[in-house]
Amino acid sequence: MGAATKTRITSKVMGRLRMASQGLLGDGFSSVPEAVRSMTAMQAQDLQSALWAVGLRVPDAGLSEVRAALDSGTVARSWPMRGTLHLLAPEDLRWILNITTARLVQGMSSRHRQLEITGSDVEACRKVALDLVSGGHGATRGELFAAFDAAGQPPTGQRGIHLLGLLCQSASLVPGPLDGNQQKFVAFDEWITTSRDLGREEGIAELLLRYLRSHGPATVRDFAWWSNTTLTEARAALASVSGELVELEFGGTGYWLSPETAALLDDGVPGQRTVLALPGFDEFVLGYTDRSLVLPPEHAQKIVPGGNGVFKKAIVAGGEVIGTWGRQGSGRAAAVVPVPFDDAKPLGPATLASFKRAAERYERFLAA
Repeated sequence: MGAATKTRITSKVMGRLRMASQGLLGDGFSSVPEAVRSMTAMQAQDLQSALWAVGLRVPDAGLSEVRAALDSGTVARSWPMRGTLHLLAPEDLRWILNITTARLVQGMSSRHRQLEITGSDVEACRKVALDLVSGGHGATRGELFAAFDAAGQPPTGQRGIHLLGLLCQSASLVPGPLDGNQQKFVAFDEWITTSRDLGREEGIAELLLRYLRSHGPATVRDFAWWSNTTLTEARAALASVSGELVELEFGGTGYWLSPETAALLDDGVPGQRTVLALPGFDEFVLGYTDRSLVLPPEHAQKIVPGGNGVFKKAIVAGGEVIGTWGRQGSGRAAAVVPVPFDDAKPLGPATLASFKRAAERYERFLAA
């Protein structure tokens, strides 16, 4: 599409296109369930970060509104891929699990052997868990672990969380209503009463299409990593959906995105002065195997110190990650403070003013 493009494509422009795809520019999404459904799946291992990730994409949404979506089941949270928690639409969870679970469990097999978890152990825990939660009775993680222990299935040494994950990945249990900052586990079939039914090839094709529409510009490799599917399956899926997408070449690599997002290139991609206070683990940073388009490689360690998998809160300006941020102090003295990557280059007056507005929005979200 290069000949018809009016905007010169740079890494910052690519970042702003991703912001547009992810509902981080303009009006965002109209509701919490729509935001989660449109994003396909959103990293959610840290609950508070995930709640703000949704709130960022829904103008005027407050913390209570996002929590209410989890309480009511209009948004689901479980382990659909990569062994980590995500938010997603409830009707999408079962068919995505059908695609991802077998490969995930195979990849964890050596760890399960270390923890002495066998198929019969999982079945025993499944019966115990469903006896405890069926009939609308949710159970906390601690209550389930106690029940496992009483049945001769010790939960110690991470054994319990792996057993619980296996029960969720096999669609026996699902995290349900919130209990403080945790969730009670409920019977999958009682909590999620409507599920789509997609075969593997059809499902991977849909997952790829929705990922590229919600995360594009992105590569097929990005998707294969994100979804934990094979590159061979991802390439086959692309052949069936490429007609609904636009390919954009940048730096010798082909990136795919929705036609609606690509159309922004014709008149100039907005967001040059947009500053965001992203939560940790946000899809804008985490949702790609190659993050160098938006996160300068020399600063990657400042977002994920030591490569430990814990993503810090990020400041994004004009499509590029330029620093981290956090709350300092407590009570009325608490303040949201930016930490630019380069101490010698503090935020300029305009960027600082925009960051303060982003911080104020975050504070409004927490209070609502």
